[in-house]
Amino acid sequence: MSASALCAVMTCATAPSSSELQHFAWPVACNLGTTCFIQNYVDHDPTEKTLDFRCGHRTYDGHDGTDIRLPDLDFQRKGVEVVAAASGRVAHTRDGMDDVSVKVLGKAAIAGRECGNGTVVEHGNGWSTQYCHMAKGSLRVKPGDSVRSGQALGLVGLSGNTEFPHLHFTVRHDRTVVDPFAEAAAKGECNVGRSLWQSTLDPVSNYRPTEIINAGFADRAVTMDEIETGEIKQSPPSSHSAALVAYVRAIGLQAEDEQAIELRSPQGLVIAEYRAPKLPRDQAQYFIAAGRKRVGSVWPLGTYTATFILRRNAGEIERRSFQMEIAQ
Repeated sequence: MSASALCAVMTCATAPSSSELQHFAWPVACNLGTTCFIQNYVDHDPTEKTLDFRCGHRTYDGHDGTDIRLPDLDFQRKGVEVVAAASGRVAHTRDGMDDVSVKVLGKAAIAGRECGNGTVVEHGNGWSTQYCHMAKGSLRVKPGDSVRSGQALGLVGLSGNTEFPHLHFTVRHDRTVVDPFAEAAAKGECNVGRSLWQSTLDPVSNYRPTEIINAGFADRAVTMDEIETGEIKQSPPSSHSAALVAYVRAIGLQAEDEQAIELRSPQGLVIAEYRAPKLPRDQAQYFIAAGRKRVGSVWPLGTYTATFILRRNAGEIERRSFQMEIAQ
């Protein structure tokens, strides 16, 4: 989410400019593509339209950072560290805001504090990094502290203007937002610019227009809230479950996308399937599920397989199969 409100009362970078580039470590202690995902990139489009660094639309209008999200709140509760992307000095911090979705609080309650709990680190030569939406009480640094690259600053949270647990990470040079995936790309440009990530990282080539962030099985109908909280993972099917349901949540979906999910028995027979209507508009996230009620005294023992398929522009762009075992 936008960090502009925090910068309105914080000097995010004051050192003189330099042609020397910074190179950044990954700012969250997670594995991109498995335990964390990029929800939004920097918006490169100067109009009301959107454009990410790969000419896609994994962003929203005016977005000035990279949103690194966790799969669900269960991951966030266990504690995921936010780390300094480069060595420097802590310039500003804020803590004390509750970890509550803005859907519950309302935007008026966090006006002027949209960044939530967070910090700004200055790196010299005009460079700074900003870290937003951190967990209440988790900040481990204070203004004036020196930090090294990779040092823990706090934990990923749900504070400020956010609906899901994530870190909003913004890079600035001489107070101007820089996309770490495409430094020097001008407004309106994409597929150009230089990566500012350390050479040992490869988040640029990891770009995907759409990603699956949750997939699993449950013993009852699934809701988005239960996926987000992680609660649904506490209800795995057993041989005596009243129902067997497979679900998938994806991010970065586009208008006209077609999704389907099917569930097969240990014998390979389709026992449930669902084909969603074409999406009427782009969707930041969306989930579908398919399932059926138990018809016998128990579910047959063995391996059940679910397959999710995503089609875009008449072509299949995503297929994911996952399994679960029902044992005695």
